[in-house]
Order: sequence, then structure tokens, then C-alpha cells
Amino acid sequence: MQGTDVIIIGAGAAGLMCAFNAARRGRRVTLLDHANKPGKKILMSGGGRCNFTNLYTEPGNFLSHNPHFCKSALARYTQWDFLELVGKHGVPWHEKKLGQLFCDNKSSDILDMLLAECDVSGVDLRLETRIDSIEAENGGYRLRTSAGPFACGSLVIATGGLSIPTLGATGLGHRVARQFGHNVWPTRAGLVPFTLTDPQLKALCGELSGTSLDCLAQCNGQSFRENLLFTHRGLSGPAMLQISSYWNPGDTLEIDLLPGRDAQQWLQQQQVEHPAIELKTLLAEVFTRKMAGLLCEYWFESRPLKQYNLPQLRDIAQRLGAWRLIPAGTEGYRTAEVTLGGVDTREVSSKTMESQKSPGLYFIGEVLDVSGHLGGFNFQWAWASAHAAAQHV
Repeated sequence: MQGTDVIIIGAGAAGLMCAFNAARRGRRVTLLDHANKPGKKILMSGGGRCNFTNLYTEPGNFLSHNPHFCKSALARYTQWDFLELVGKHGVPWHEKKLGQLFCDNKSSDILDMLLAECDVSGVDLRLETRIDSIEAENGGYRLRTSAGPFACGSLVIATGGLSIPTLGATGLGHRVARQFGHNVWPTRAGLVPFTLTDPQLKALCGELSGTSLDCLAQCNGQSFRENLLFTHRGLSGPAMLQISSYWNPGDTLEIDLLPGRDAQQWLQQQQVEHPAIELKTLLAEVFTRKMAGLLCEYWFESRPLKQYNLPQLRDIAQRLGAWRLIPAGTEGYRTAEVTLGGVDTREVSSKTMESQKSPGLYFIGEVLDVSGHLGGFNFQWAWASAHAAAQHV
């Protein structure tokens, strides 16, 4: 039997963060993961440059059935605290739009930083270790694993969600939560591209595959102004990923392809000022020439503006300024950046991340029913929730 103070299951962002912070307090920490390498999602995040936090992190950037839950942890470990750690290790970074912070070089800079902190703090990292069973025993927990039995006083579940199973995502954390009496909210893919099956719409997207443009996406009272990216399978890009977290099957998605302007007013003004210009020529001034031509091929008959009457201009404006469609679905966990739903936070302490059902059991990161918007928010939740737990394990 290998005894230790704290066992953390999951060597991703939250698990690594919790491990070295707990070890700093003098706790003996063993970090277990079934993968052959730690931090695989860190390495692939942000296009390989890890969008590790966001300057404008606040509770409103997170989705949960219990929206107040994240406030305490985020307030006690902020984006500025993580930036201090990044600065300590000399990791160069830059800000992109909307406060998103990325590594100048590679995502491995952040992973190496976390592993260095674990190493100097004396964390015992065990990879390629399968968890076979977990039982409460003698005021702590006993684990049967492929590396033999372990016993600990505090057990931290940092296994993440179900997103991107090719990187090792499993439902272990949710199974453990249920085993110890926790409710687990139904899960689904979030921050994920949409798929389309309507033949004409799919053909249009296929021909526009790779084309990106600014848009305003709306669904269920939420809206995001970001880029839309056409793909062979449907619609992607930051705007679509963001709004996907608020979309449910069967819901209508509304997309403004001319954000920041009144489409009908603009068309009527152009008709007055440039009556002889063809519609596809006008649209090529705001979209690519290819997209303008395809929109006219699929949606409108391109004629000189003077040949459209007011109802016809209104119809064109409606399609451009409030394009309404019902996606067939999403690409699912295969490409989703987060998992929506998870361990019910009403049964977990918002200050310590400790289970209210089983003392000494903690849940951190994405395994909980807390999901952030795109742009570094999910990493900041990982850092903050992990730091909160580390002070009490």
C-alpha cells in the first residue's frame, strides 16, 4: 500500500496546478493520470500557443446551473495571479483581441512551467496509471490502480470533461461523483462547430469552405460578435463556437452578416446613390467576390439595384441581416473545446471545492458544472478552482 496525503487524478491544467500548490503547503502529493504524457489539452490549446487566461475574466463569462458558484474561487485567484506565475518563469506572451492572452512561442511553455513547479515542490507524478476502483476507508480513500494500491486522506478529481476523447478524455470523474452520491447534470458538447444537412445550405457552405467574416450570432437571448468560418460540414469560427454553448437541438440560430449596420437602410441608400450597380458587385465590397457571387447564386437574383422594389430589398436585407437557420447538430465531443454540464456545484463547497457528500473528496476544473466562454476563461477556471482546493486538501 502506497500512502500519501493527497492523491489527484488527472494531470491536466487543474490537476497540475492543484498538485504543486498543495505540495507547497508541505503536503505529500501523488498525481495520477492514465495518459502517457501530462497536459495534452494544454499543448493543443490556442492553436498550439495556449490561450492561458483572459484579462477580462469575470463570473459572467461562465455557464452553470449555479451561476454564483464560480465567484469565490475566481476572486481569490485571479488572472493577475496567474500572470505573476507566468512572469516568474519568463514565459513571453501577448494579448490578442478581447483580452485573450497567448504564449509568444508554444503551449509547451505553460506546461513546462507547471511541471517545473511540480518538480521543485516534490510532486510524485505517475503516468500510464489506470484507476480500477476507489473506496472510502478510515476517513480517507483507498484506490486500486494498475500501479498498485494507494491510500490518501484527500482525493482530488481533476479528470476534465468528455471533450476530445482522442486526447484521453473519459467519464471517470462523473462516475466517481455518482459513486459518492453526487448529482451530475447531463453533459453535452460546448464551444463546438455546427453541422448542416440541408442540401442547398450545405452546398453553399462547402463552396465557401475556408471563408471567414465578421458576424453577430444570436440564440436564446445571447449574442456574440466574432468571426464566422464556413466549412465543408457547416459553420465554425469563434462566433459559432461561442453561441453553440447556448444552442439546443431544434433551436433557430440567427446570424447578422452585416453587423454594425442596418441592412435595409444600407441597401436603400445604395439604391439611391448607385442605382446601376449590380447586387453581387455591391456585396463584393463587403464580402469576398466569391462569396458575393455565391450568395446571389443561392439566395438572390443579381440585378442592378434600381430593378428591385422595396419588398424585394426588404427580403434581401432580412437574409443578410437576420439569416435564420436550424443546424442539424454539432460536431460533438470530437472537436468540442469544453463539456457543458457535469458535477452539480450545489453539492460542492464554492470556497474549498470539497464534496458536501463525502469529506476529503474534491472536484476541480471542467469535471464540475462550470464552463467558460472562448478565449482563456476555461483555463482561468482551472487555475482558480485548483488553487482553492489546494489550500484545503
